Amino acid sequence: MKAHLLAATLAASLPLAAQADEVRYELDPSHMSIVFNADHIGYGNTWGMFLKASGSFMFDEEALTVSDLKVEVDTDSVFSNHDRRDGHLRNADFLDTGNFPVATFVMTDNEKLSDTTGTITGDLTLIGETRPVTLDVTLNKIGPYPFGNNYVVGVTASTTIKRSEWGMSYAVDNGLVGDEVPLIIEVEAIRQEGAS
Repeated sequence: MKAHLLAATLAASLPLAAQADEVRYELDPSHMSIVFNADHIGYGNTWGMFLKASGSFMFDEEALTVSDLKVEVDTDSVFSNHDRRDGHLRNADFLDTGNFPVATFVMTDNEKLSDTTGTITGDLTLIGETRPVTLDVTLNKIGPYPFGNNYVVGVTASTTIKRSEWGMSYAVDNGLVGDEVPLIIEVEAIRQEGAS
């Protein structure tokens, strides 16, 4: 029984270990969307996105393991298709981009659920607060890109955060703006040849 428990523990830790066949991938900024929405007084959801982000990770295509994932988001790039609202999102009621121009996500754990699905857990640092977040991840496609000479992996990830847990409590108590904020992330990442 103890041997089986030890084997299971070791197997669970393998995705975090650097593998010999892991290769570095960089997020393609021209094919990446970080989208969110929040309830607006119950009438509907207001949608927005961040237009600028960068990041990289290590990926073993054969083992389907990922490690060393880190993403940086330019919070000032927030866009909701309304200039006045975007200005409000940038001030201290929400993202406080003057004091916190970058939000980061750093992977701490991951779990493979199937050949195309899994979870990635990491620390999300937003307006100076760091909290754990778990993303549901789907591997869409991996292989040679039809344009150029690139090798690309495409991924969809999603989660829901409570913004008040990061101290972003504006209009939560009066119900004008929802506390729970779903996030949808669409990413294409390019394999870095010769990088391991």
